[in-house]
Amino acid sequence: MVSAQAEAFLEMLAAERGAAANTLKAYGRDLDDFAAHARQAGRSLHDADSALLRDYMGSLARAGLSPRTQARRLSCLKQFHLFLAREGVRQDNPAELLDTPRLPATLPRFLTEDEVDALLAACVLPPDGGAARRWLVARAALEMLYASGLRISELLALPRRGLGRDAQMLMVRGKGGRERLVPLSAAARAAAEALIAHDGPRRSPYLFPGRAPDRPLTRQGFDRILHDVALRAGLDPARLSPHVLRHSFATHMLARGADLRALQVLLGHADIATTQIYTHVLAERLRQAVEAYHPLARGGDGETR
Repeated sequence: MVSAQAEAFLEMLAAERGAAANTLKAYGRDLDDFAAHARQAGRSLHDADSALLRDYMGSLARAGLSPRTQARRLSCLKQFHLFLAREGVRQDNPAELLDTPRLPATLPRFLTEDEVDALLAACVLPPDGGAARRWLVARAALEMLYASGLRISELLALPRRGLGRDAQMLMVRGKGGRERLVPLSAAARAAAEALIAHDGPRRSPYLFPGRAPDRPLTRQGFDRILHDVALRAGLDPARLSPHVLRHSFATHMLARGADLRALQVLLGHADIATTQIYTHVLAERLRQAVEAYHPLARGGDGETR
C-alpha cells in the first residue's frame, strides 16, 4: 500500500513532470517493494539510510533482477528521497551517492530500407475489398511512424483536426507534455487523407480511433495490425514494433547525412546523449563494411586480419 509520502511524490510526478500512467504505476510498485524491505529491517519508507538502501540494492542483484530494472528502482528511490528533502520531511538524500548498476551496451534494432519498403508495399487493399479500413489504418500509421519518427503513444494520440488541408507539419505532444513540430511527408499525408475519406464524418476526435469513438486505437490493437503487415511482407513479426520503426527512421536519416541536432529535435529527445546512440549504430555498420569490403581487411588466406 502506497504511503502518504509516496502518494504525494507520485502526484508531483504527474502534475509537474507529466509522467505517464505506466511510469507512475511502475514507480508505485518500486516504492512498495522497497517499503516491504524497510519494514523487515524495522524501518519505514521515509526514514531509510544509505546502509539500508545499499542492502536493498544488493538484494535485487541477488534475486537476479536485470541491471536495467535495478537502475530504474534506484532512480525512483533517488528521486523520491530528493522529493522528501525538498519537502522538508528529511534533511538529506541517502540514495544520492549510490552507484547506478552498469548497464550492458545495447544498440537499437532497426530495419533496412528495403524491409521498410516491403512493409509499406504490403499495406494494399484486398481485391475483394474486405477489411479495407484495417489496411488503410496500417498504411497511414506506418507512413507516419517512419516519415516522422513518432513514438506510438504520440501517433495514437494524434487529433483528427491536426491534419489540416495540405498540412506540411504536425504538432505532436511528446513525453512530459513537451510539444514539437514534425514534418509530414506527402505520402504520409495522402495515406492519412485516404483513411479520413474512408471514415467519413466519424464522431471521433482521433485520427486513429478505437472501437469506442471517444478513445484512440489501443497499443494492443495496433500491435495486431503490425503483426499482420509483417506476415504479408514476409518479415518475422518478432522483429517489428513501433519502436523499431522509430529506430529505423533515425538510423536511415543519419546514414543519409542528417544533422544529429536536427534528429534530436525530430525525435523529441530532451538530451542529445539519447540521440547519440544512433552514431554507435552507424559506427558498427561502418566497421562491418570495412571488414567485408576493404582489400586490406583480409589476408591472402581469406581470413580477416
